[in-house]
Amino acid sequence: MTIRWGIIGFGRFGRIHADVLAGLDGAEVIGICSRREVEPSLLPAGVVSVDRDVEHFVNRQDLDVILVATHWRDHFAAASSALNAGKHLFLEKPMAATREECEQLLAIAERARGISMVGHICRFDARVWMAREAILAGQIGRIVYMRSRRNLPVAPGSVRLDKVSPLIGDGVHDADLMMWFMGRGPSRVYGTTVKTHRFTFDDIGCAWLHFDSAAVGYVETVWCLPETSPTVIDAHLEVIGTEGKLAIDCSVTGLEITTSKGVKRSDTDYWPLIDGYRQGALRDELRYFVDCIRRGVCPRRVTLREAARAVAVMLRAEESAKENRPLDFEDLA
Repeated sequence: MTIRWGIIGFGRFGRIHADVLAGLDGAEVIGICSRREVEPSLLPAGVVSVDRDVEHFVNRQDLDVILVATHWRDHFAAASSALNAGKHLFLEKPMAATREECEQLLAIAERARGISMVGHICRFDARVWMAREAILAGQIGRIVYMRSRRNLPVAPGSVRLDKVSPLIGDGVHDADLMMWFMGRGPSRVYGTTVKTHRFTFDDIGCAWLHFDSAAVGYVETVWCLPETSPTVIDAHLEVIGTEGKLAIDCSVTGLEITTSKGVKRSDTDYWPLIDGYRQGALRDELRYFVDCIRRGVCPRRVTLREAARAVAVMLRAEESAKENRPLDFEDLA
C-alpha cells in the first residue's frame, strides 16, 4: 500500500522531508502547498503545481497524510485543519506557538480519525535511544543532574533569529530529552537570555529545569558561535546519576573536511545525502510514522502530550527570563 503525502511549507526543511520520502518504500509525495513561489525544478517527481490554499489542500481526496513544515507560528492552523479533514498528520517541532494551541491540538487529535506525531528527531538518534536504554536499565543509578548545549555558528543562527528563539528552536530538543529520561516534567523553571546581535530574538538562551528536589537539568542554546567553529551544530548532552554518568556527543560527526576556508564537520547522522537519497535519523523517524499508519496504532516513541509539554516548558523558561525569576511549572492535564 502506497501512502500518499502532501507537504505544507516547502522551504529548506520541507524539501529535506520530501527528499527522505522519495527514498522511502511505500511513500509518495503527490502534493505541495506553499504561500511562496517554488522553483519547478525543486518539486518532487510527479508534482506539477503548487497549492496556495491550505483548506483546499487538506481536503484533497487523494492525500492520506499531511506533513506540516511551515513557520512554527503557523503550525496550529495547518495541523488543526489537517486533523479536522480526517488526514494523518506529521507535524514538525515545535508543536505550536503557545501552550493553549498545543492543548487545543491535543483535544482535536483525540477525536480525529487520523494518526498524529510531532517530529522530535532526537528521539530517533541511535545514541540517544541507547542512552535512554542504559538509564532505564539502571546503569547510572538515579538521575541527579543533566546538562546540555545545542549551539550554532553565527551564520546559521542569524538565518533563524528573526523566526524563532534559540530555546524554542533548539532548546526544546534537550528539554524534551531530559523529561523523556526523567519520565516527567519539571516542577520549576528558570530561564535567562542575552541579546548580542540585532535580531528579533535574543541569540543566547539558557534554562534550568528543576525536577522537585530529585534532579536538575541545564539547557544551553547559543546561536552566535564564531563562524570558524567546525561543527554544523555543537550538541552535547551529559547525564549524571548516583552510580555513574553518560554523555551523548553529537558535535563530532565522524567526518571532517578541511579546505582553504577551514575545517567543517559534515552531517552524518540526521539527514545525510547518500547515493541520491536522504538517510539518517529523519528517515528512521518518517519510516516509524509510516509503520504506525499501516498498523493503525498511535506513535509511542513520541506522544503528542510529550511534544506539547516540551513547548510549554521552554515558553515558561522564556517567561521566566522576562520576569528575571524562577517560575513554577504546572504540567499539562
